[in-house]
Order: sequence, then structure tokens, then C-alpha cells
Amino acid sequence: MLKVAESEFLKAEFIRDEVAAGRLVIPANVNHKNIIPIGIGKALRTKINANIGNSTLTSCPSMEVEKLQTALRYGADTVMDLSTGENICEIRKAIIAGSVAPIGTVPIYEALGLVDDPMQLDIDLLLDVVKRQAEQGVDYMTIHAGLLKEHVPAAMKRLLKIVSRGGAITAQWMNHHNRQNPFYEHFDRLLDICKEYDVTLSLGDGLRPGCLADASDDAQFAELDVLGELVTRCRAAEVQVMVEGPGHIPLDEIEMNMKKEDEICDGAPFYILGPIVIDCAPGYDHITSAIGGTLGAYFGASMLCYVTPKEHLGLPNANDVRDGVIAYKIAAHAADVALKRPHARERDDAISKARMDFNWEKQFDLALDPDKARELRKEALAEQEQPEVSKESEESDFCTMCGPKFCSMKISSEIKNLEDES
Repeated sequence: MLKVAESEFLKAEFIRDEVAAGRLVIPANVNHKNIIPIGIGKALRTKINANIGNSTLTSCPSMEVEKLQTALRYGADTVMDLSTGENICEIRKAIIAGSVAPIGTVPIYEALGLVDDPMQLDIDLLLDVVKRQAEQGVDYMTIHAGLLKEHVPAAMKRLLKIVSRGGAITAQWMNHHNRQNPFYEHFDRLLDICKEYDVTLSLGDGLRPGCLADASDDAQFAELDVLGELVTRCRAAEVQVMVEGPGHIPLDEIEMNMKKEDEICDGAPFYILGPIVIDCAPGYDHITSAIGGTLGAYFGASMLCYVTPKEHLGLPNANDVRDGVIAYKIAAHAADVALKRPHARERDDAISKARMDFNWEKQFDLALDPDKARELRKEALAEQEQPEVSKESEESDFCTMCGPKFCSMKISSEIKNLEDES
């Protein structure tokens, strides 16, 4: 399979300068021993993240390891363990041990499992969990530190209010205790832990819009302003930081959202969920979000968080992970080609040549999902009405769409051969 590593064409000095400026992050915890570091920043190719993790209702450590292996096999650049059920530490330990890719978490999920009532959470418990995860080797953590108490009334005017799990819990805690966000108030303590273990902070968007009706509203942008402030504090503390971005955004508002984040957060890498561009396609949100993800990456997002077909419906299984990863590899690659990033189109040109040569194995090898391409080719051959032809056509110079008489590329080759002979 054709793959050119960024390290082969980007100078070390350039990478160092981008990291120093905060425009590029390399999530790599000092305790994640088997990691192969990657860079996340808009000067590099677009990266994708796959979310896995159990819920309080389903899954187990072996199923989550299977999801991890599926995500890595099909090309996820990072993986987030969003487990909320039993065996969270055991699952995370297995995921870190089995992953050469950076691993992310949302520490408040584990913290919730340690109390009987979410309102019992306090900053000491939250930071204890952060430190334990850092010691275990987590490379980046989503922390909802930008959602402040004064933002909650604006969010309550929305159609879907707060759809972020971490954001909703934080808002409930602040209202119950009539206090400010503990992660915001004790942000310096958080930074100390992150610096010690070289954990990258991913500043979560607890007020991301959960439907088109809530997109680009006052609540979303009020939180973004605070995230810009926190980016400055991270950089001053020598902690790597990226910023998480919106979920449901109409297609025509994506460019504005990307540029607004870039300006407010001073070029910090933008890590976006989708955006999902329509709300009425449950079961197909890997497609609705990949459309938005392509545009988001084109206008400056550095990493895309995948969405699977199970979004809004249930916990994804390994097949859903595969579908989500491939959809987002397509989105990221399309943006990289459009942005004319070095070597981005080489794979496309190579597979085009293989098609013209009817080199099926080369086509499969160059595909983003070789297994799927082989499956569909085999299925198409099996469906032919002439069994005697199918036996000979696996390596043929035609497909079952056109057959031997109507293949335009075969005809074109014959024309070219005649021209060469004349």
C-alpha cells in the first residue's frame, strides 16, 4: 500500500517551530512506551480519531480491544477510550498496551464511577483521576474547563440544551453547588499534572451544538472565548493544547466556525466532531458527518473525530468502528488532496493507473479499505448470469458493470493501440 510518512518530507526544524508556536501538538505521554508519535496541526495531513469504550449497559474489555484493533487496522491516527461502565481502568490499561497510536480519555467519566452521586464530585477527586490516567500512559485528555456557570442560562434556551456528557454533568454540578467550574478554577493544578507526564490537553466543547437549530449560538461562542484564554495559559505553562469543535453545523456555517476558532485560539489545532450537516439521517451519520468533516478540514481543522452509523442510536460495535474510520479517512484524504498537501494525491493517481491496467490486486492494495473492495468484487463476480465467464473474469479486463463489450477503458486502450501503430 502506498504511504509516505510525513517525516520523509518535513524538516525537523519545521516541526519544532510549529510545536513551539502551539500550532502543532504531538500527544505522547512519557509512560506510553510503545507509542509511535504523530503530529496534529493544519500544516500536516489531516488526522482522524476513533472513539471506543464501553457503556453502563454493554461491552467488555475484550470487545473494546477488538474495536481498538479494528480502528488501527483501518487507519485511525488516534483512539479515545470513552468508557463509562465497569472495568474502566482495566479497559484503558489493555487499550494503552495494545496501541501504538496516541490514546485519549475524558477523565470525568471515570470520576463519576467513583461516587454514588455526581454532585459528590470535587476537584481533588477529579485531579486524582487525571493523575492516575497520566501515570497509566494516556496521551491526551478532554477537559471541559471552558464551560462556565454564566454560560448555562444561554444553553438552556436551546432546542437540545447541552448534548456533551461532560458538559451536562459540569453544568448540573455548578448549578447544584452554585459554584464555578472546578476545572476552570483549578486550571493551574491541572496544568502541573499535564506538564509532568507530557499529556496534551484537548479543551472540550461542552456547549457544542447538538442539532442544526442550536448551531453557532451565543452559548457555543461564549465557551469558545474562554477556550482561547485557556490556550494562552496552557502555552505559558508549556503544556501542549488543542481545541475541540462543534458537532452539528449547517454546511454554510462551517467555514465561519473554523476561521473563528483559529482566530480566537491563536492557531491552536482544531479537533472537530463531524460536523454533522443534517439531523434527519440516523443510521447514516457517518456520511452526514464526513461531508462536514471534509469541509471542516479544508477550512483548517487538524483532526476529525469520527462518527459511526450508530451515532444517536447506540454503542458502536467493531463493524460500526470500521465504517466510521473509513468514512473519515475519505473525508480527511479529500481535504488533503484539495489542499494540495505533499504526496496527498499519489495514492489516487496510482490507483487510477492500476484501473487503466486492470490490475485488480494493485487496486485493492491501494484502496482505503482493501477488504471491502475485495468483498464487493467477489460478490459482483458471483452474481454474473454466466458462471463460465465468472471463472475467467477475476483477473479480466472488464468489470460486471460494463462487461467485456461496453468497457470504456478497454475501448480507449484499443484506440490508443491503434494510434500508436499508425
